[in-house]
Amino acid sequence: MRMDELDYDLPADRIAQHPVEPRDAARLLVDRGPGQPVEHRHVADLAGLVGQGDVVAVNDTRVLPARLRLRKRSGGEAEVLLLEPMATAGTWTALVRPGRRLRPGTVLRSPVVGADLEVVVGDEVAPGTRTVEVSAGGDPVDGEVAEQALAGIGEVPLPPYIRIDLDDPERYQTVFARAPASVAAPTAGLHLTEPLLERIRARGARVESVELVVGVATFRPVTVDDPADHVIGSERYRVPEPTWGACTEAERVVAIGTTTVRALESVAATGALTGRTDLFIRRPYHFAVVDALVTNFHMPRSTLLLMLDAFVGSRWHHLYDEALATGYRFLSFGDAMLVGATGWPRSA
Repeated sequence: MRMDELDYDLPADRIAQHPVEPRDAARLLVDRGPGQPVEHRHVADLAGLVGQGDVVAVNDTRVLPARLRLRKRSGGEAEVLLLEPMATAGTWTALVRPGRRLRPGTVLRSPVVGADLEVVVGDEVAPGTRTVEVSAGGDPVDGEVAEQALAGIGEVPLPPYIRIDLDDPERYQTVFARAPASVAAPTAGLHLTEPLLERIRARGARVESVELVVGVATFRPVTVDDPADHVIGSERYRVPEPTWGACTEAERVVAIGTTTVRALESVAATGALTGRTDLFIRRPYHFAVVDALVTNFHMPRSTLLLMLDAFVGSRWHHLYDEALATGYRFLSFGDAMLVGATGWPRSA
């Protein structure tokens, strides 16, 4: 397989710049399989498609205000995107700009009045990635206190193709977000609302949570022609034992988002309910847990599109063509699709 097979023309005006309201008003393209016509619905209709025996699995990670706009002692501007805390308290991996001008030992501070945040730039640990030491008031900022320490200083790191600021940063969080750790939202989950989740439960389906900390591995661009040569990197995941038990007993597992897929399939591949995963899902791949997937429309030539291709094969071209022809909105704040919907709806 070559990456040019994962290419398509995405007009700039089809990249959603803001989310729809309410959340579940987003459109939902339903694919019932080869030879079947697609259906055009809304995410709010998902409750009518599930029933007894189904598990709807969501990723409950929360996005950190991890983008820090800082200044050197000389007054020069810098930006640090915190990626993941390391074993030493206050030490993180990070993306740093302008990287070449920020030598190890460079001290950066927040220009926010009253903020006592300091970042000391460290060495490179991987291409484009540095270590940094973060402290607030002299105390190390680690994963447990990061959201509180960064509040009012850091920004939720929206994708670079979104050029309009959010009025409410919580709109880039799912309604079930819990532990702050990720640098990007599990965007398919942004469409779900508490009333929709209650309707899903009322149909007899179970709603269960996993955690996959969204980091560089999820959004790193593929720069090689052969996806087998791409190094995806690893991310932390956790699948609670009740979630795993429910999934193994379910008639169907409906994953909300590609990160949820990666967490569940990682358990199947390793037998470990928690750890780090570098699972790279692409053709050919046998899905051991997930039967259906709700996902947004992804960037061309991305690892997320590779996962969709593994799930439905080259039919994704037809689905994306249909979505483009009928006005669907793409990427993080865009609409969604449901694939693997054979035999739906199920009776409650």
